Amino acid sequence: MNAERGTLKAAVQTGPGRMDTRELELPEPGAGQVRVKIEGCGVCASNLTPWSGPEWMSFPGEPGGLGHEGWGTIEAVGEGVDGFAVGDRVAALSYHSYASHDLADADKIVKLPPELAGQPFPGEPLGCAFNIFRRADIHAGQTVAIVGIGFLGAILTRLATDAGARVIAISRRPFSLDVARQFGAAETIPMEDHHGIIERVKQLTAGKFCARVIEAVGKQWPLDLAAEITAERGKLIVAGYHQDGPRQVNMWLWNWRGIDVINAHERDPQAYVEGIREAVDAVASGRLDPSPLYTHSYRLEELGQALNDTRDRPDGFLKAIVRP
Repeated sequence: MNAERGTLKAAVQTGPGRMDTRELELPEPGAGQVRVKIEGCGVCASNLTPWSGPEWMSFPGEPGGLGHEGWGTIEAVGEGVDGFAVGDRVAALSYHSYASHDLADADKIVKLPPELAGQPFPGEPLGCAFNIFRRADIHAGQTVAIVGIGFLGAILTRLATDAGARVIAISRRPFSLDVARQFGAAETIPMEDHHGIIERVKQLTAGKFCARVIEAVGKQWPLDLAAEITAERGKLIVAGYHQDGPRQVNMWLWNWRGIDVINAHERDPQAYVEGIREAVDAVASGRLDPSPLYTHSYRLEELGQALNDTRDRPDGFLKAIVRP
């Protein structure tokens, strides 16, 4: 199952909660494309709704589908591609990376410098964190609450702290709160009692609440909580993935406090690519070290278990990496 034999290995979802691996013909890159030999691919929580097999899904899924956090080495270059060559190590914004190989448009890959040799680099979520941080407009001296400390929440804690903000991290698991402290959080609060959390944040901010609140869970209650602890004329940044159904909002509160609500999700691929470039610079320079966040590694044949663990979040789990 390698390039020399002309085949690739790809994961295929065959039903709700069911995954298989298949051997397929190795594709040639078209004009403006490269073929990447995948080293690894991060597992994203956005996969969990398709993984559950909702009514709108059809099976089998596309080979390698759902995998969009891949990185690896270019092994073939299509016509008209400039600036990249066979052997370049890259992070790719492509969409079939639960596989041994994937095709990527040349304008959606970012070269990884020698400083990152041997390191995992799921570019899409790292770039997403930098884009969220930019949209959050965080400044020195502000108090920033981050609701939900997973991969994104931990990185945003580091970025906000480095910007001179005081971070209050709120999360369900003791392990996540430990990670938040390691990444610079000044205060941590268990996400247990709704009114207790509000009162604690009120105490920590002399009754003013937080200039910036980033919600990074993707559920109704954390979204409600995030609004409650946002200061008057503060900004509520929605970083959670809310695609499993409608949400209700407390418009009375949002309106009375004059809150700016920012949905910090990019849809322009070039915005994602720019975020990935920023992440490359930060990690290569040593300003950011995400390596402690890659807590679990799986073989491609174990993708189903990786998805289940991403859903169930066993103790010590933050981010899964799948390797062919």
